[in-house]
Amino acid sequence: MENPQDNFSSNGGCLSDAVTEKYLVESKESVSHVQLACSMQDCAFPLDGTELCIWNTKSPSHQLLILRGHHQPITAMAFGNKVNPLLICSASLDYVIMWNLDECREKVLQGLVPRGTVVGSLLGKVLCLQLSPDDHVVALCAGNKVFTLDIETQAVRAELQGHLGPVTAVEFCPWRAGTLISVSEDRGFKVWDHCTGSLIYSSSVLSAYPLLSLFIDAESRQLVTGCADGQLWIFSLMDEHHYRRVARVDLRKKTETFSTRRLKSGLCSQPEESQLPSTSVLGKGEQVEVTFPVLRLAPCDLSLIPNSACGCLSSENTQCMWIGSSVGLFIFNLANLEVEAALYYRDFQSLSIPLAGSCALGSRTADHKTLCLLASLFGGKIAVLEIDLAALIRAQQCPGLRQSLWVPASSCVLPTSPLYLEVAKEKSTKAASERRCGPASPSASL
Repeated sequence: MENPQDNFSSNGGCLSDAVTEKYLVESKESVSHVQLACSMQDCAFPLDGTELCIWNTKSPSHQLLILRGHHQPITAMAFGNKVNPLLICSASLDYVIMWNLDECREKVLQGLVPRGTVVGSLLGKVLCLQLSPDDHVVALCAGNKVFTLDIETQAVRAELQGHLGPVTAVEFCPWRAGTLISVSEDRGFKVWDHCTGSLIYSSSVLSAYPLLSLFIDAESRQLVTGCADGQLWIFSLMDEHHYRRVARVDLRKKTETFSTRRLKSGLCSQPEESQLPSTSVLGKGEQVEVTFPVLRLAPCDLSLIPNSACGCLSSENTQCMWIGSSVGLFIFNLANLEVEAALYYRDFQSLSIPLAGSCALGSRTADHKTLCLLASLFGGKIAVLEIDLAALIRAQQCPGLRQSLWVPASSCVLPTSPLYLEVAKEKSTKAASERRCGPASPSASL
């Protein structure tokens, strides 16, 4: 069997000051629409269907951690929330396996085969999974059901039923113990108590398109879900609001507004640089209309970046999230509902993936870098991007908005103006001070 690492190539070429494609791997089987995973320093993706690959940013080039245990193609994976130990869960039609990465790396150094723990089996095709904040429970979405598994006992805690279509994303509520939220192709979301297995709330149908992604912001206590047509639906999770809708946002229109703003500010030298990708060429004479399906939502913390690098973003206006779409990556401000930065894959000629079928994002707070894992919509290419968040914001924000504006006066202050009294008082005070502190006259010294 061919060594999978032979397909792994390094691409250290800098796409720009903000984006670098670090590595590229090509799988024999497409991983489009497979849930990929990123943590602060690790990226996880399936290779050739059944092998779970872990790439660490500190590892040398071409060095992958290969985990074998699945006999069916891997369809979903997710990292745990704790750093020590760092867990990753992978799922396929046959097994749901939990891996301890520290133990797996130690086994490899000893020349042994790393093994995981099977926590579930034969649950169906898992489209997505998520670990609880304490890494004790894993939620899996298989078909129109949500299963919660106890990691320690490997037992099914609850089987949540109620969705009419395949469940596409699930998240644990960070401030409500036992609360789980799921979205589905039935175009609605549901709130569950996974401890008792009961349904707390069920939304109405939100859109004509399936819901694909989900994000819960703990600071604003809001739920954000993304549709296949590029719409964002934002709801309040505060108890007194009863899941009230806050806003509905059209991502395409917001990016058009952002591009127009950049063009007017002079950041785009030519009008075509601000145009959105409307079509993508597949082959000779073949084109497909590009939409903005919201594939992934992830936190984006700008509060640690110095204000000088954040351009016109104020320190209190850093409540943002990443939006991963098939055509690009966007930083979306939840405070003002505006796009603050946009990266289109097609703008970088050396980027190996012009259209993405899956993506995952993970941020490193130490150096303000974000890892982005992309899987090609067509074919088996998988790329790892490194994004310098400060450089991206600095390059795309409107220049001069934080500088002071000085306007010379065309005439003196009017006597009736309130400012006139302050000027007169300042002059009289200054004159009196000069009289008191000035040198004594000759007559006074005699």
